[in-house]
Amino acid sequence: MPSRLRVRLRSPRSPGTPRLRPVLAPRRRAVAALTATALAALALPPALSGGSAEAADKAPRAPFDQQILFKASQDPGYSCFRIPAIVKTVKGTLLAFAEGRVNDCSDAGDIDLVLKRSEDGGRTWSPMQVINEGGGDTHGNPAPVVDVETGRVVLAETYNPGRTDGKNCEVPCERTPYMQYSDDDGETWSKPRDLSDDILPESWNSWYATGPVHGIQLTRGRHAGRLVFTVNAETWNGSRVTENHAALVVSDDGGDSWRIGATDSYPISASDATFRQKPSEMTLTERHDGSVYVSGREQDGTDLGHRDHAVSRDGGESFTGPFVATPDLYTPQVQGSTLRFGNRLLLACPGDPDRRRTMMIRSSFDGGRTWDSFDRGTVVTGDWSGYSDMVGIDDDRVGLMYEGGAVDARDEIRFARFTEDWLKPRRGPDPRTTDWAPGARDAAVLGGAGTTDGVFGGRAIDFDGVDDAVRLPYSSRLPLGTRDFTASLWFRYSATSGEQPMLWMGGVGNTQPQVWLRGEPANNRVTGLITTREGGSPPRSVSLSTDSAHNDGQWHHVALRRGDGELTLFLDGEPLSRADIPGSVSRNSPFGVHVGQRLDSRAHFTGAIDEVGVFERALSDAEVSRLSSGQRTASAVTWNTVTWLPMDRVRAGN
Repeated sequence: MPSRLRVRLRSPRSPGTPRLRPVLAPRRRAVAALTATALAALALPPALSGGSAEAADKAPRAPFDQQILFKASQDPGYSCFRIPAIVKTVKGTLLAFAEGRVNDCSDAGDIDLVLKRSEDGGRTWSPMQVINEGGGDTHGNPAPVVDVETGRVVLAETYNPGRTDGKNCEVPCERTPYMQYSDDDGETWSKPRDLSDDILPESWNSWYATGPVHGIQLTRGRHAGRLVFTVNAETWNGSRVTENHAALVVSDDGGDSWRIGATDSYPISASDATFRQKPSEMTLTERHDGSVYVSGREQDGTDLGHRDHAVSRDGGESFTGPFVATPDLYTPQVQGSTLRFGNRLLLACPGDPDRRRTMMIRSSFDGGRTWDSFDRGTVVTGDWSGYSDMVGIDDDRVGLMYEGGAVDARDEIRFARFTEDWLKPRRGPDPRTTDWAPGARDAAVLGGAGTTDGVFGGRAIDFDGVDDAVRLPYSSRLPLGTRDFTASLWFRYSATSGEQPMLWMGGVGNTQPQVWLRGEPANNRVTGLITTREGGSPPRSVSLSTDSAHNDGQWHHVALRRGDGELTLFLDGEPLSRADIPGSVSRNSPFGVHVGQRLDSRAHFTGAIDEVGVFERALSDAEVSRLSSGQRTASAVTWNTVTWLPMDRVRAGN
């Protein structure tokens, strides 16, 4: 018989004292359970607290509720809880795993794996259990999988030597995969066993990580019953990291033995330490047709996008192709989670492309090929938020376990429950406006924006400053890279405060490549900016500003030009120049092109915009002068026009 670990309750201790976790006597265990149940009930909405369990089960279900599941102040002995993972057992028990970080919130300190259980669909939870003690080392990256044929819950995890200085693991980091299991719904757990011989190839000798998110058991096809979870790793050649790896790990015997399945690897440039992609912290879902959809965090690759994905159609043996980045699925660099729910595939992750905040649920209705845009997703919280996992509670409800906090995403781990009624309904096509550039698709008009009098006697689009915008569909022509370019538009506004974004291309924040033009009336200026990345060097920014906000309610022309080693801002044909900075204005970030809106939707333009053009070359001073001369400019559209939006018509989507 395999050796078993008795589950122990976390005991508070003073700093510097040994961590003693005696097994509770039955009386103490009962008191602790009652206390934890009472605390959990206090955290629930009024509709779910109080009364008998039977009455609660019969009460109308709220479309959304949430509670705090792990928090240092309510679970003494730890400084921080991170890295949630959750599964439902064959008996219907929810098992919520997390890393209990003893000394601080750092990734490589003294870290235990902890667990709470719920037998009532997530309404109430058991006391916290320590199921794997780090003892000064890091025991983390939980990746649980349930075998519905045997009822066994297997938990993959990764170890590394712990630190006490709050720093990350040195490179190369000595990381080792382990696994333990429970045959009694998570009440007791086997002794962890080292899986290095099975799933740690000798060349994967630097970073290595399991999950962290739940794995799956396949239900369709000739590999039905197979258990699958994800790992990512790096190769070290003795002096540097040379390759990134994203892989699936599979078992056909209920978790007794494991092997590496589908693998996608990417080399790292020796000259500048760049790489095309680095899929990591992957989440996977079996689609209705039996294929496996794998979505990963994209970490610092040169491809556009902070999420990437691949598909396996042979039960996790191989991928149908390499991972592909998704530029216009806006997220920060962070772990996310997916779950199939009815006809939807759900993605939980923060929606702010700059920072870890605004946890939201987005839907895909085509198996992950396309995803709801930010404005179509459902916001869970506007707070800081980070890692997450999801579980199907029953046919009607999903459980979301996520990091969140009003001050920091690592403040606590929350558990939310929601129904499909709480999610935004599937929406039809947005209204459109024509893009005259060669081969371009029409742009979407958001927020109900309409038209107003244009600069040349025609029409222009009017923006309300709340949610109006024009968004271009992603095209490989839109990222301007290292090339020369000119961006041009007409604007009219009277706003005296706030950020007034006119054109936004690329990422957002201080570290992401981008190009933008905006009014800054509080600072009495109009500004154009570019942020670039070159090789492995840090990002750099350069900007130019006028000496007036030009918010007089009259039409003005603005253009930003990059060419001949200079960046030039034109206002009504008058140039202001300074030295350019090298590098790409569109690399390794979420990528969007918006008129009248920042990429992260945190600022909108109030006024009218007309005749928006972006050219894949540096226009001459004379050409810019003609654009600002008041003449009709349709003749400006040529083969190297990236986008040309006359903004003169909004029509229904189709």
